[in-house]
Amino acid sequence: MRGDLEWGSIPELVRTAAERYADAEAVVEGRTRITYAELGARIERSAAACIANGVAPGDRVGIWAPNTLDWIVAALGAVSAGAVLVPLNTRFKGGEAADVLRRSGARLLFVTGTFLGTSYVASLRRAVAEGRALPELEQVVVLSDDAPADFRTWKDFLASGDGVHEAEVRARAEAVDGSWPSDIVFTSGTTGRPKGAVITHAQTLRAYEVWSDLAGLRQGDRYLIVNPFFHTFGYKAGVIACLMRGATMIPQPVFNVNTALANIAAERVSVLPGPPTLHQSLLDHPARDAYDLSALRLVVTGAAVVPLRLVERLRGELGVGTVLTAYGLSEASGIVTMCRRGDEPSVIASTSGRAIPGTEVRVEAPLGEPGEVLVRGFNVMCGYYEDAVATAEVVTPDGWLRTGDVGVLDAAGNLRITDRIKDMFIVGGFNAYPAEIEQILGLHPDVADVAVIGVPDARLGEAGKAYVVRRPGAVLTGDDLIAWARREMANYKVPRVVEFLGELPRNASGKVVKGELRGRR
Repeated sequence: MRGDLEWGSIPELVRTAAERYADAEAVVEGRTRITYAELGARIERSAAACIANGVAPGDRVGIWAPNTLDWIVAALGAVSAGAVLVPLNTRFKGGEAADVLRRSGARLLFVTGTFLGTSYVASLRRAVAEGRALPELEQVVVLSDDAPADFRTWKDFLASGDGVHEAEVRARAEAVDGSWPSDIVFTSGTTGRPKGAVITHAQTLRAYEVWSDLAGLRQGDRYLIVNPFFHTFGYKAGVIACLMRGATMIPQPVFNVNTALANIAAERVSVLPGPPTLHQSLLDHPARDAYDLSALRLVVTGAAVVPLRLVERLRGELGVGTVLTAYGLSEASGIVTMCRRGDEPSVIASTSGRAIPGTEVRVEAPLGEPGEVLVRGFNVMCGYYEDAVATAEVVTPDGWLRTGDVGVLDAAGNLRITDRIKDMFIVGGFNAYPAEIEQILGLHPDVADVAVIGVPDARLGEAGKAYVVRRPGAVLTGDDLIAWARREMANYKVPRVVEFLGELPRNASGKVVKGELRGRR
């Protein structure tokens, strides 16, 4: 890792931003507006509370909440105390969240109260009551003014750190080394078992310094962060990048096109990254002309095929000066390739750009032919958390990360992703992994065998289709299974279509031949 980073660690980035951009607006959340100096003070108070409650350097701290100011303060407070952040997907059900908390050994959890009509506290309690024990989880802090007797409110948690001297908080933050893990982002592979990609402070800082440079993010930008904070794109290309440049963060907990349009107009939003479906919905909104969107100047997208027409409309109809596409994965700090400002619209629409500085990308196939995409460089994870076997399966002895994605490189080094070896599909910007979904569906008492594939969906881009073999005598219907699945897994994972078969097609080694299932569509 190079030693010329401006910031040695994320806590140092926070402190520098609080000083450098002290009077600039840092976060806007409804009627709440705070400066960078105020944000720095809140994060220090959060760090003090972590220290007061026994969080030691290297301890894992989970956070299960939507995009809010409290998420930023809680997460960066924990990281400033030397903890390793474990973000949890807000679409998780209690059992899924408990599994990640258990596997990461999280000692402390920050959790939202009620979000989208769901009590996350009740969901977690139910999972524990059903046998998903969390022996290492010592404390749960609810990011609201109301909490059960054995949990703590956010206000009470913060107050508990008031006895910790400012010098102790600063000393703890200054002791954090760039080589330390900053976060563990849990993803799923072909086995369906969640795996945590370990990324360091220095990797995060270098990757998103590069991202900010290539995107052209600058001081004074106003950034609507719709991408979820639990995802690298939301947290690092959002919060971390804004701290680097002194941009204003405007977190939006859920994507709603009316809310987004209102925010863009009222807050003079200039930066709006997100999946293509987000930008398409803005362009197609019948009342779009009623909103002043003239401040928008930067859009970064990816995670799906980007129609050339979308790039042209963003530039032509909205006057967006910079539209870029990028490709990344959690195991590579969330960024592998990115287009450059000045690239032709056809390059931006048809590729994910070129390798970012400091990295190499190659495809295991002749130039112009599809093959597995491999990446090597500073951005490749340290490994999967406490899983050397899984790490060895994807990182070669000479440092190449096998992405599991199929792509084509052109003569200029631009990468086009064409398929996914891992069978992953993307539902409205969220990665869905068939093996994980199959494992859960297989728990249904009437399901004897199941295979899941991604199929085109007009609204979401892709959605799941389940091929199911019923147990003898079962009368399970597709609607029954879908309703059951909605109770057991995050909504984006739930198959939209179920087809029943007498048996699944398998090859000589017993593996399901998914190509044959895709041919049935």
